[in-house]
Amino acid sequence: MGNDEVDGQRAVCGRAPSGQAGWYALRMTRRRELNVQLAVRVPNELVEALDRLVPERHATRAEAVRAAVEDYLYRVACERDAQRYAEQPLTDNELALTDDPDAWSATPSW
Repeated sequence: MGNDEVDGQRAVCGRAPSGQAGWYALRMTRRRELNVQLAVRVPNELVEALDRLVPERHATRAEAVRAAVEDYLYRVACERDAQRYAEQPLTDNELALTDDPDAWSATPSW
């Protein structure tokens, strides 16, 4: 283990923090963990609007931000899919399946 590692984890900025702070910092930034803490700067107006929303919709501010990021990523994926369909539209045969109610009868229900 090199001098820039604590418990086998490489430190941010090339040097390992020491003591309790080092232990905590490394555990909060490990890429193997399920959750990673992000620090984000946002305008005060956005924080105030978020804080008004949290009590009625979310347990915590972090949960509200997580939901917003998930929604954004979903929207981006949908836009990407829409672009792909625009680049390669359905064929006439594929479109014909939408007109025939029995066309999908052989499809498994899963």
